[in-house]
Amino acid sequence: MTDPELCVPEQTDRETLGAFAARAVRLRSDALVRLRGRPGDGRPGDGRPGDAETDTVEAWVATPFDALVTRTVAGTVAPTDVTVPGNELLAAVTVAGGRVMSPGQVRDMYWQSELPRGQGWHVLEELPARVVSDLAEKGANLARENLGPRGTPPTSLLDQTVLTVHEDGREVTIPMRCLFAMSGMGFLGGDVDSDTVRVRATDSWLRLDARYGAVVRRRRALLPLLT
Repeated sequence: MTDPELCVPEQTDRETLGAFAARAVRLRSDALVRLRGRPGDGRPGDGRPGDAETDTVEAWVATPFDALVTRTVAGTVAPTDVTVPGNELLAAVTVAGGRVMSPGQVRDMYWQSELPRGQGWHVLEELPARVVSDLAEKGANLARENLGPRGTPPTSLLDQTVLTVHEDGREVTIPMRCLFAMSGMGFLGGDVDSDTVRVRATDSWLRLDARYGAVVRRRRALLPLLT
């Protein structure tokens, strides 16, 4: 099998991808990163992760909180859907350097998480990033006080609903585990007083878009958003 090839032309994007991989490996030493290439659609973006008019690469990671995280950078990857070890990707973008690199050994067979479709998302609400940050901090304090036998937060805390978004008479709940994933990946950044977190959903998925990345999780109740 030919080694995969990742091309990230801009240094800032390589730094972004390196920071994403570093956070993922910090959360789970054996983290896998799934890279998916997306052709540009020619439409201007709005500055959010995933909005771009050029070719982009989505990086996906399954966190220990049973939630996916993703970040998008400008670039290409061949093959257009490949999974590599997070520590090898980190070394490729931070140690090896250069705009074209091998992101690591192919580990496609070890990726077990379903990914959502790219279309069909409905924007439900824009939450103040400060609110999300404060809730995540309170949850972290509770987790430290109530660690389970394996040194992990109890499932009851992770599954606790911390925010509920209403749209056309329907409810979309946001569990604490999504905020833990967002905080653990550093997606909120430092300017939480002026930033927002965009809540989006499909019939099956929940997505929280912050300035530096997104958290995605399958919803427990598959309630239709549209009649």
